[in-house]
Amino acid sequence: DGTGKIELVWFQRAAQISKIIKPGSTYLVYGKLNVFRDNYSIVHPEMELIHTITGEVQTPLRLQPVYSTTEKLTANGLDSKNIHRLLFILMEQVNKEIEELIPSDLLQRNKFISRREAFIKVHFPDSLSDATQAINRLKFEELFLIQLDMALQKSLRKVEVQGFVFSRVGENVQRFYANHLPFELTGAQKRVIHEVRNDMRTGHQMNRLIQGDVGSGKTITALLCMLIAIDNGFQTCLMAPTEILATQHYKSIDQMSFGLGITVKLLTGSSRQSERQAIDDMLREGSLNILIGTHALLEDKVQFRNLGLAVIDEQHRFGVAQRSKLYQKNNIPPHILVMTATPIPRTLAMTIYGDLDISVIDELPPGRKEILTRHVRENKRLEIYGFMREQVKLGRQIYVVFPLIEESEKLDFKNLQTGLLDLEVHFPAPQYQISMVHGRLSPQDKDAEMQRFKKGETQILVATTVIEVGVDVPNASVMVIESAERFGLSQLHQLRGRVGRGGSQSYCILMTGDKLGEGSRTRMETMCRTNNGFEIAEVDLNLRGAGDMSGTQQSGLIDLKIADLTKDRQLLILAREAAIEIAEQDPHLTMSEHSYLSNYIRTKKEGQPNWNLIS
Repeated sequence: DGTGKIELVWFQRAAQISKIIKPGSTYLVYGKLNVFRDNYSIVHPEMELIHTITGEVQTPLRLQPVYSTTEKLTANGLDSKNIHRLLFILMEQVNKEIEELIPSDLLQRNKFISRREAFIKVHFPDSLSDATQAINRLKFEELFLIQLDMALQKSLRKVEVQGFVFSRVGENVQRFYANHLPFELTGAQKRVIHEVRNDMRTGHQMNRLIQGDVGSGKTITALLCMLIAIDNGFQTCLMAPTEILATQHYKSIDQMSFGLGITVKLLTGSSRQSERQAIDDMLREGSLNILIGTHALLEDKVQFRNLGLAVIDEQHRFGVAQRSKLYQKNNIPPHILVMTATPIPRTLAMTIYGDLDISVIDELPPGRKEILTRHVRENKRLEIYGFMREQVKLGRQIYVVFPLIEESEKLDFKNLQTGLLDLEVHFPAPQYQISMVHGRLSPQDKDAEMQRFKKGETQILVATTVIEVGVDVPNASVMVIESAERFGLSQLHQLRGRVGRGGSQSYCILMTGDKLGEGSRTRMETMCRTNNGFEIAEVDLNLRGAGDMSGTQQSGLIDLKIADLTKDRQLLILAREAAIEIAEQDPHLTMSEHSYLSNYIRTKKEGQPNWNLIS
């Protein structure tokens, strides 16, 4: 090549190679370089004939894209190199038909190359700079289209979707505030209630997400918002994903509102037929003010007289088709308030909940002490048992959580049943009483065991992660998490939030084996270092990636092909700002420079249910 010579060596297929190589042609050759006595060679090299694209010579290619493939595809000729060849042929056929989606002023302002140029350079780059330029352009486009779709939904909903007008703050709110508040509201709670109230008096439907760390007081904030709806003559409901959580909300709200003269009922899959009939009658006649329940609220026979506000807890546990049924309970859809106890990193919130207005409760109620967290290896177990006995002597109660229900041959972790037997040896009856709760118990048995623990009849509750949310026992001061390396950061943080709800100092003990991977060590260190759920969520996003964190998000919302929320945060912010600007300027995409965008979004949604107005 003008700098020297190199030997290309084939021990196999030499006859074929000699027929394939074209004399006088230029090839790109790559492979593992061997050096022997100053002689260079590559054994069984990869060779690429230099082609032209659209009349421009690709000279000489320095970068070779690597495409994902499988052993089966490779055996059938579709290895990375042949995929690259097919893409070359394809690009020659379609490159003139690649339409630009992003408005020209947005491209120029951010110095992005054209869409057509990006597709060519991402597959056939002349330099690393070319490849980077193309990848950034395509990442921006992917993020921008997602953000634009949500920004348009949000903009249209605020303009076009009628909502009930809650113009007054009446007697229920005032009496509750004066006589029923269990503690002074934090500044964050007051701010969120003010934001919700402003939404509900505009005449347009509210769609707002309340983010709050464990123990931040989301339930009492939601109750005050529900009382505003009741004071304006409307019914409200709260939907939770599990019976345990729905029951906890019911007991909490029923207790807090006692004496106000409002009616609160619970509806779950376990509700008796006579209870269901009474609830149905009260709903239709309007005498039932607050209905709390699970998916049972979505049944067609559950008909409200005038549902004005629907609160959805842990919305990501419900599919969009399920949530849409709440919107159909009235001709005018109710105001929607979504709550989550799982702190969400800002980049993820912008992507998953970009069509919602977001409020954050970022303060804990006064008097709450920070939970002390300690990582303990298996060899310190007896020491931990001694600490647990000391806490029981002080009148405290203890959670012990296990990741498994029964023995697994493949996983070497303590499970619930063997763990229970071990605890019974070290905490013998009648001096100590132990409850057990797991997912295979009937709802009635779960509730009975939980009530025993809540009443103080048992000192230790052995459980699986069914107690992750929805359990509130102020006297419980110790959370022991067995095989803590088996849990993700979000789960560990949620479990830790079950303690620290009373005035006494609380503790979280993370029990692990001696051998930990790098990810497990990072999780343990993070839990011991901070109680801030939003900081923990950022670490979790970096460890697991956006796809794993979002879990069962509907419609593959963040099934990103090229962008990465953990690495492309600045691009996401840029894309969001650009999308909001276009949505506010042209909410129907009728301007000529937005015609390709309009066609793209319309084509993408053809044949799909219209969930645009469902948050």
